[in-house]
Amino acid sequence: MQRDILKDALIVSCQPVPDGPMDNAEMVVGFALAALASGASALRIESLPYLMAVRSATTAPIVGIIKRDLQDSPVRITPFIEDAVALAEAGADIVAFDATDRVRPVPVVDLVRAVKAKGKLTMADCSCLEDARSALAAGVDFVGTTLSGYVGGPEPTDPDLSLISEMRRLTPHVIAEGRIRSTEQAAAAARAGAYSVVVGSAITRTEHATSWFKAAVTSGFSERQNANKPLLAIDIGGTKIMAAIVEGATVSEEITLSTNRDAGPSNWIAEVVENTSGWRDRVTGVGIAVTGMINDGMWSALNKATLDLPEDYPLVDKLGAAFELPVFAANDAQAAAWGEHRFGAGRGENIAFLTVSTGVGGGLVINGKPLLGVAGHFGLLLSPANGDGPLENRVSGRWIAGEALKAGYAVEAPDVFTAAARGEAWAEAIVDQSAMRVALLCRDIQLMFDPAMIVIGGGIGLAQGYLDRVRQKIPAEPARLKPEIVAAELGRHAGVIGVADLTRLQN
Repeated sequence: MQRDILKDALIVSCQPVPDGPMDNAEMVVGFALAALASGASALRIESLPYLMAVRSATTAPIVGIIKRDLQDSPVRITPFIEDAVALAEAGADIVAFDATDRVRPVPVVDLVRAVKAKGKLTMADCSCLEDARSALAAGVDFVGTTLSGYVGGPEPTDPDLSLISEMRRLTPHVIAEGRIRSTEQAAAAARAGAYSVVVGSAITRTEHATSWFKAAVTSGFSERQNANKPLLAIDIGGTKIMAAIVEGATVSEEITLSTNRDAGPSNWIAEVVENTSGWRDRVTGVGIAVTGMINDGMWSALNKATLDLPEDYPLVDKLGAAFELPVFAANDAQAAAWGEHRFGAGRGENIAFLTVSTGVGGGLVINGKPLLGVAGHFGLLLSPANGDGPLENRVSGRWIAGEALKAGYAVEAPDVFTAAARGEAWAEAIVDQSAMRVALLCRDIQLMFDPAMIVIGGGIGLAQGYLDRVRQKIPAEPARLKPEIVAAELGRHAGVIGVADLTRLQN
């Protein structure tokens, strides 16, 4: 018999839950014929009675096994030579057996010899690469990943794709089996190098598949019910602090405070606690978005010119103690990126987000997931400034005010925009320089991440005429390389709405 009977095959394992309502020969035969009619190339069948029933109904290749619970060995799959011989005589084309390095009734080599004497193929159910290596040395035809994760320790939830790849270096005849529960996982197993792929519970164990969907549906219902629970959301930036009650994508109440840059984080938190004391009994959790970096609940500055902070300030612990509620913390621009992805200009899309304000922050949402850590901190890039300080020091509101002062105008950034709108050359030159640098940044972001759009917010980013200037200064390149630049829809609420939603997802 040739091994190519399983080449590029989908093998459906028709093993009902023991003592379940489908644990009878008629159901097993029905599962087998339905699988073959839908494109399966082969079957994996447990027990002699079920194997004989299926064999009488089809000529398709069958991998046969017998399971036994032994008192003196952990080996369950086809542990005895007489089991292997009986499967071969009952019509199995391939006999599979446990090939792990554990206390065994008989050596693997004896099982192989007995099956081959009947002219049938052999499959070694392995837990690791060494199992496969030993089984191949004993003469097996196929090695499978069937027992990966089942010989000790916590059982994983995903298929062992790395073991498939490792076994593929030993032999092309690798059968991927174990925890393959979705079409994506089956395809990934094939790409990893499998000769054939076994799918079982996802197709033929209704009890298991139903429990997975039940858990998913329950989670979805819970998430929907939690979506409108009020949360306290806080946004601490270099200029202002906002605290708000957020329900879904709605800000129902808010307060805004000035950031006393010299006061420090403990005083900022105390000020928020004092000003939100009347909200305490109305909210179920706290989300906080801050400029700088969050690492395991600790807050640190990335550019002290934007906001000076002590290193590794225990932000989550301090807030948790102050409010006695669950707390989640994120970078403010990353939180805003999530808000725009969920509820704003980038609904459901892969987006990059830029906030151009006191500093320049950024965030990314790729494949429906926010990239946290230091991802998206575009304002800290050094190369656009040739290493002479971070990019935000040549773009932000602080820089615009500083350039105005150099030109002889002691004004803040909003006044520079007002003067630019009047056509005053000094102001237009400053705004143009900032817009040019942001335009080049957007072009680089597009080449690095290819988002569907780049969403821009912040006091400078949303200032009158600024985005038009940025769009005009994007280099003239093929249309495919040009980013789509859109204004943030959530405005100044993007951070609190985004961090509130992230807090719900975490809790």
